[in-house]
Order: sequence, then C-alpha cells, then structure tokens
Amino acid sequence: MSAARLDVNRANPVTRLLTALLIAVALVFSVDWVSGLTALTLEVLVLATTGIPFRRFLKRSMPIVIAAVFTALTILLYGAPSGRIHAEFLLVVVSDGSIELAIATFLRVLAIALPSIMLFTDVDPTELADGLSQVLRLPARFVLGALAGFRLIGLLHQDWTYLGYARRARGVADHGRLRRWAGQAFALLVFAVRRGAKLATAMEARGFGAHPVRTWARESTVGAPDAALLAIGVIISAAAITVAVATGSWNFIGAR
Repeated sequence: MSAARLDVNRANPVTRLLTALLIAVALVFSVDWVSGLTALTLEVLVLATTGIPFRRFLKRSMPIVIAAVFTALTILLYGAPSGRIHAEFLLVVVSDGSIELAIATFLRVLAIALPSIMLFTDVDPTELADGLSQVLRLPARFVLGALAGFRLIGLLHQDWTYLGYARRARGVADHGRLRRWAGQAFALLVFAVRRGAKLATAMEARGFGAHPVRTWARESTVGAPDAALLAIGVIISAAAITVAVATGSWNFIGAR
C-alpha cells in the first residue's frame, strides 16, 4: 500500500466487512445530519485515494442514492412534526423537524451504504469465504453453504430469462403481465429449491461438513493493509461522533 493510494484489494475481505460494519454501528446510534455529513465527507476523501473508477462507483451506488432520496422524501412528508409548520395536507406535514430528520436520514443512508460499495467492488466470494472460516473461525458448513448460495445467485437471472422464453414458446405468456410474473416467480422458486437440494446432496457426498477440521486451498491472512483499513474506519467513526457531540447535534437514536 503506497502513501498516495489506498489499495483496498490488498486487504482481507473480512477486514473490509468489519470496517463497513464499524462505520455503520457508529452512525446507527444517532439521528443527526452532522455525523452523517462528516462521515460521508471523509468517505469521499478516502474514495479519491483508492483509484476506483468514479463512473463505475457511481453506477453501482445509484440504487442506494435513489433509495436514500425516497426514504428522505417519506420522512419529510410523514415524519413527526416539530417546530415551524411549512405545509400541511391531510396526513402530510412538512415542518422544521421533519426537514432536519429527512436530511439526516438521507446523509446517514449514504454514509452507511457507500463504504460497503467501495470496499466490496471487486471482492472475490471465495476469498471472503476463506476469511470467514480461517480468520473469524465460523463453521465450515455455514461458510461453504453460504458461498455455494452466493455463487448460484448469478444463475437466477439466467433461469428467469429461460423460463420466460419457455413460457412464451408454449403460449402461456401472451396475456396478463401480473399473472405471468407471479407464475414465473413461483416456477423460479421451485427450480431454485430443487437445485439447492441437489447441491446439498452433492456437497454431503463429497464430505463437506463431515469433519470439524478442514484444509483450505488458499490461506487467508491479515497484515498491514488490514490494519490501515481498520484504522481508517475507526477514524471516520470517531470523527463523525466527535464532531456531532461537539456541535451539540448528537441525537441518541432519536431521543430528542
């Protein structure tokens, strides 16, 4: 890891997971805009040093941004009113309190979600499974099962496409889009359950989970890049909490 660039790919996937979790835990205990803005600003500065292409990062984070906007809009319109009332219609009440809470929620959603996107842009599921089992000492049966399921997620889109082609070929997908979607979703669920059962049988036949101790093809280790990444997570979390407390905006889980 050079002084001018933070290469998150050199860090263990478990360290990336713990770093994102550390920032999320630090931000979840308060609902204020200061801590969220502080954390988000520091995260953007860290992103600039990682060398991750901005266009790719923006594309992957767009669903999070859209979700944050709609979440903030909901709180803006239906949040608990306090202070000056700016607009009111039926159940919709826009006040100073709802505006502040909407801004805080928007910043907090971004500050919690964006580190996960930044840290897991190029993570290898197999390396993550190795780290979970060797570093965190999680049960091998759980880790390998989760890895197998994660690997099969990518097949769902392919199965959905093929199911659509098959149903159109049989003439059962010409009418009723909602009914077609429900029937196709049920067929995909049945197909996924059958595939999972076959995979479990195959894994059991090969001895997965039969012994408490297993050998691993690749060793999962932690080192200086992991310590640096965790230190960055601690700094971001501590700075967000410190600035919020110093400015008097710290609001412990919406206590005020």
